[in-house]
Amino acid sequence: MAGKDTKKTVGTGIISEMDRYLFGEGTHYEIYNKLGAHPVTYRKKKGMYFAVWAPHALSVSVTGDFNHWDPEANPMKLLGTSGIYECFIPDLGQGELYKYAVTAQSGKVLFKADPYAFQAEFRPGTASITCDISDFKWTDDTWMKKRETRVPVEAPMSIYEVHIGSWKKKNRPEKEGYYTYKEAAHELAEYVKDMGYTHVELMGIAEHPFDGSWGYQVTGYYAPTSRYGTPQEFMYFVNYLHKKEIGVILDWVPAHFPRDAHGLADFDGQPLYEYADSRKGEHPDWGTKVFDYEKHEVSNFLIANALYWIREYHVDGLRVDAVASMLYLDYGRKDGQWLANKYGGNQNLEAIEFFRHLNNTVKARGQGAMIIAEESTAWPAVTGSTEDGGLGFTFKWNMGWMHDFLEYMKLDPYFRKYNHNKMTFGLTYFTSENFILVLSHDEVVHLKCSMINKMPGYFVDKFANLKVGYTFMFGHPGKKLLFMGQDFGQLHEWDEKVSLDWYLAEEEEHKSLQAYVRDLLHIYQKYPCMYECDESWDGFQWINANDGDRSIFTFIRHAKDQKKSLLFVCNFTPVDRPDYQLGVPKKGNYTLILDNKHGLYQPSEKPAVLRAVKEECDGQPYMIKLPLSAYGTAILRFT
Repeated sequence: MAGKDTKKTVGTGIISEMDRYLFGEGTHYEIYNKLGAHPVTYRKKKGMYFAVWAPHALSVSVTGDFNHWDPEANPMKLLGTSGIYECFIPDLGQGELYKYAVTAQSGKVLFKADPYAFQAEFRPGTASITCDISDFKWTDDTWMKKRETRVPVEAPMSIYEVHIGSWKKKNRPEKEGYYTYKEAAHELAEYVKDMGYTHVELMGIAEHPFDGSWGYQVTGYYAPTSRYGTPQEFMYFVNYLHKKEIGVILDWVPAHFPRDAHGLADFDGQPLYEYADSRKGEHPDWGTKVFDYEKHEVSNFLIANALYWIREYHVDGLRVDAVASMLYLDYGRKDGQWLANKYGGNQNLEAIEFFRHLNNTVKARGQGAMIIAEESTAWPAVTGSTEDGGLGFTFKWNMGWMHDFLEYMKLDPYFRKYNHNKMTFGLTYFTSENFILVLSHDEVVHLKCSMINKMPGYFVDKFANLKVGYTFMFGHPGKKLLFMGQDFGQLHEWDEKVSLDWYLAEEEEHKSLQAYVRDLLHIYQKYPCMYECDESWDGFQWINANDGDRSIFTFIRHAKDQKKSLLFVCNFTPVDRPDYQLGVPKKGNYTLILDNKHGLYQPSEKPAVLRAVKEECDGQPYMIKLPLSAYGTAILRFT
């Protein structure tokens, strides 16, 4: 295996002894500028420089169209004991297909895509492509400067989760009608801005061979998928969204990788990127390989990759997929299928240290970018500081809230009174982490039904249920995430092969739902009480958490300065409450800014103003009367 060089090696000098030392230590955070394929001038000749880590190989060469895929045409040279092979090929430019021909100890020749390639061939092709990404002209300086000083936990963040390939499709045969990055940038930015989302989160951007993996089985960690265009076109996408003041988050998968012959699996004829012991190195449920976080070069590959997307593509955050599968050695495994750690426990100690290293490095070098954990268990202090023993993530997906919320929403309203605690339980632990409330793609696939079809009742009841559910969600502490189609009531489950049914957004009930979600999103951004104190009881106050018999929830959101607070009322039954009254903490006026029948009131529309009277109610010193309709919602402003 690779270690520190013990002897001088005569090479090109492009990868120095210091480069090799840092890589071996796992701290070469720009190793992607050295490994991979790069245009250089060497000995006064222009050409392409190749470097790859393959310490178990007998030999490695570069093959491609330019040498008729001949493994003997362009042999690479081993640099000392680093396990790194290099080669310079003069007069070779960009856009060339290539792979590494890796001769294993067995003598078998493996044709492998470049782990550090910046561009890859469109499926079903599996070759890497020579590419220079250094010439893009960024014009998002204003956004990037703001990002460096932004405090994410105190800022608004409402995320629109998107799968570009099925958001919309063009009526053309090229690449199955996929939008290009440029086309998606313009239409997606317009939609996101109009709706009031602050960020988009993109599924499946790193290159992957199988559409049905949704981008979660990656073979090209450094290559934006060729389905939608070139690396420069993806840079255009991010730059354009930033100019429109929209953040970009990418799904990132350091948990596992597929077995595809051209990928990372058994890269040099033996386990290299994965654990050698199958009890640690394979996921039985997924049929994939698990990264060996104990190897410095492997953790370096991943941490440098995180920084690569953040620094080279200006992305604003990475959502780390399947964190629990990394933390627990017995995740998805039966007895006898997993290997305990040195203390006999089920925690993956190397993965824990990997996360701390990752998050500390991004905090120091990531220019204000976020790292978000999709973590589905009660692992403590996921967003706690590493100094105090936490993992150091910026945010954690609140999977517990999501499960409770959906179980409650799917119930016939008659039975909700017996499950009132499902909606209040999340408020017992909301201060324990920096949470994002998520209704993601995972909730609308595999026969789970679309969001609208999870709702009980007749067709119109489903929309009424979803409106009150979303109102509760937006009022609940935590940042927000909705998957595409959920804001207008997509009817069928998400299918990566087809576009969303955008024609539905022109039909009455769907259009009304979309307008209502738009109103919630704009209220969310406008009022600091909705996001400033998401992890503190200073920002949340129950009025009545115990009205289970009527399935009504009333609560208040407060800002840091306690000004422009919002009072929420959510009725989860189809029963009118014309004489409804509720307690309030202050005297004065309570102005209705949104309800389920009207949506957002404009100042010119003279919204209802309710005057608090001195009368104890719900444990509060004052009271207001508010006629509440079936599935009624109300948001009222007061100071």
